[in-house]
Amino acid sequence: MRESHAAEARPYHHGDLRRALVDAARRLLEADGPSALSLRAVAREAGVSPAAPYHHFKDKGELLDAVAQEGWQKLDEAMSAAKARAEGHQKLTALGLAYVCFARDNPALYRVMYDAARDKEALPDQMENGEDSAYCKVRTTMVELGADPVAEVDLELATVAAWCAAHGLAEMAGFKQFTHLKDTLGGEEAFLRAVLNHMGLFPSAHRA
Repeated sequence: MRESHAAEARPYHHGDLRRALVDAARRLLEADGPSALSLRAVAREAGVSPAAPYHHFKDKGELLDAVAQEGWQKLDEAMSAAKARAEGHQKLTALGLAYVCFARDNPALYRVMYDAARDKEALPDQMENGEDSAYCKVRTTMVELGADPVAEVDLELATVAAWCAAHGLAEMAGFKQFTHLKDTLGGEEAFLRAVLNHMGLFPSAHRA
């Protein structure tokens, strides 16, 4: 457990208190994990009074929902940037790779994103709805690469399959059993790209 000096290092003076609290929660998550998160701890990290978080969040659950929402937004941004750098059929691979790398680089945030969604009746809007959402970006890219937009059920199933494939790889990519493959292929990113290409949902570059 780290010792936080947030009140001295990052005193909150004015402006967007909600933003400051969410940022503080993210720092605590990545440093100490979800178990360390409480409204009191977040207030201390943000440099505000223990009562301040209650102006925006009635409990820890609401704070976690806000953190999860930001996570989905950051994932959207990462996938958009990856797609913009790719060409042809590699656009879909780039989306999958960006997803896995986001999960690797933000493990606690990634876990909170799914924990916050698991007990909800619907997926978060930031995941499922809107042209810029990460999920819709996968579906749109499939249509751009030749999927039939009229065959709605098949398109939805293909999108779910691609999402599940990337999610599964994100869960397993760090396994030590894959070290020899990473060494053989020239590193972790080459390994991830190769796995996505071999899934068939993420076509390899020679088909572009």
